[in-house]
Amino acid sequence: MPAVREQTASRPPLTTRPPRRSTTAGRRRPSTAVGRGIWPYLLIAPAVLGTLYLLVYPLVRAVVISLQDFGLRQLIVGHARFVGFRNYGTLLGDDRFWEVVRRTFLFMAVNVVLIMVLSTLVALMVERLGRFGRAAVLSALVLTWAMPVIAATTVFQWLFHSEFGIVNAVLTDLGFGSFHRYPWFAHGPAAFAIVVVLVVWQSVPFAAITLYSALTTVPTELYESARLDGASGPRIFRSITLPIVRPIFLLVLSLEVIWTFKAFVQIWVMTNGGPGDATTILPVYAVQTALSSQRYDLGSAASMVTVMLMSGVLVLYFRQMFRQEDELA
Repeated sequence: MPAVREQTASRPPLTTRPPRRSTTAGRRRPSTAVGRGIWPYLLIAPAVLGTLYLLVYPLVRAVVISLQDFGLRQLIVGHARFVGFRNYGTLLGDDRFWEVVRRTFLFMAVNVVLIMVLSTLVALMVERLGRFGRAAVLSALVLTWAMPVIAATTVFQWLFHSEFGIVNAVLTDLGFGSFHRYPWFAHGPAAFAIVVVLVVWQSVPFAAITLYSALTTVPTELYESARLDGASGPRIFRSITLPIVRPIFLLVLSLEVIWTFKAFVQIWVMTNGGPGDATTILPVYAVQTALSSQRYDLGSAASMVTVMLMSGVLVLYFRQMFRQEDELA
């Protein structure tokens, strides 16, 4: 027993040492770090390149053509001569161009006002409907919005056809004999009104659905408190609803300004800008200038002026929106 005790006592005490830390544990390999840094950019590179090719390149190309003497010969042979801002001077000195600009702003104002008023009324109506009525109205709006532009334009052409159109038939049956075979597209104001109705009909669904989604974010307690205080419906809309949905309202307004400002397909398919220039707005004018007289340089210059005017209108709207946000903050 004493021998066992001596052997046990002579053993050194057991100590737990921490594991030796490798000198390369906290370091990343340079190749791995570089690979992880480049990989996200490689993933988004196709989308960025596609955007540059489809959006930026045509814009830059149009700017270059607007600064050149670019006609049919230059389109085929090439070697266009640089002329600076001469095309813009020719364009701005044309009285027809300024008439088209005035008509474009009139067309935009009429469409935007009608779209925003009607879409707001539709959104308020949908908010007050039951579940079945809300589903039916929203489904109809989505189907209207999903209809292709060419198909909708063709339908409107047949509706207002002078001989086979249902509009003339209904008006004639109601006792308006003057509308028997009435040529709607041969009269400037009538053709302008039909194009406005078509654009409004196609634009209201998107605006109404977006505004309805914004109305669902307004707390119902605010409405109940306002009704208890005796506030009327218009006063509730001005004091409660509109301030809360104002950012979405301004966003929809800006989008409608863009879409109506550059409306082209409906007018080109339905009237080609006629009769005369009654439905000619800036995008139609640019195509007419490029195709009728083979002056692609003037057409590009008209397109650039359209972009600048549209950008100026949007800048005014955004300034107003940011100013209101600063006041609320």
